[in-house]
Amino acid sequence: MSDIFLNVVPVFLLILIGWLIVRLGYLKATVGDGLSEFVFRVAVPVLLFRTIAEADFSGSSPWLLWVAYFSGVAITWGLGHLAATLLFGRDARIGVLSGVSSAFANNVFIGLPLVSRNVGESGLVALSILLSVHLPVMMIAGTVLMEQAERKTSGKAAQSPLRLLKGIVRNLVRNPLVIGLALGALYHVFDTPLGGPVKIVIDQIAAVAAPAALVSIGMALDKYGLSGNLGLAAVTSTLKLIVLPATVFAACHLLGLNRDWTAALVLTASVPTGVNAWLIANHFNVGHGLASSTITLTTALGVVSVSAWALLLL
Repeated sequence: MSDIFLNVVPVFLLILIGWLIVRLGYLKATVGDGLSEFVFRVAVPVLLFRTIAEADFSGSSPWLLWVAYFSGVAITWGLGHLAATLLFGRDARIGVLSGVSSAFANNVFIGLPLVSRNVGESGLVALSILLSVHLPVMMIAGTVLMEQAERKTSGKAAQSPLRLLKGIVRNLVRNPLVIGLALGALYHVFDTPLGGPVKIVIDQIAAVAAPAALVSIGMALDKYGLSGNLGLAAVTSTLKLIVLPATVFAACHLLGLNRDWTAALVLTASVPTGVNAWLIANHFNVGHGLASSTITLTTALGVVSVSAWALLLL
């Protein structure tokens, strides 16, 4: 239990430090925005590049890993949608956003540091394999479903599938995380070990990724807060922190994934909701309160739920 405490609590303490820095006025929130940009555009892509470039994939198949994680996502997303539309009587757009908020884990800014501390390099390999498809799958699903919900709710004309797909692909190929993963995979194919000054620089930048990501998340929290839809947000938070990791855990065992990969997938499934839920709400101008409240609640309660999952897994 003490090991779990030492490996999980610092993750959330760094988030708390970031929140206090802004809340107490020591630094402005815009500094956190700049730090977040650095993490997203430089530090985490370098970390992903190094992990993929140096990973040992012998005997590893990504398909079972993807099936295990996304089966949990599908179940949790569906439950979130049904809770919003059937239990709370909200329209289809809020149903989609409820599903996104329930199933979109912050597996870059919080999942990576958490898995690194608790599982190690093997866990980072599993998480990198997941991240190689996670953002495209989740953003495509969220965007397409929200477009359909918009048509159903407002009756406005739909974008053509080709135009919608082109927009999504354009955003993905410009995404620094996707670029970092792709370059790492390309380097891995040539089987050339990293070394010399380049290796030292890459290691130093990668080492910054985890703490900087956590502090930047804390600095961003102040702009979210509890801003409405608390009943539904409580449901989406429960789905995110309990149901998603539970379904991923069950799928990993049914599919026979090894201990480290199971721990990595379940731990990253158990982390708070990612800011992508708020970005989707902002893009479609609907459900800001639900997204922000879910992000805040899951982050506040995450230290307890993540500790519990870590205790079960490790």
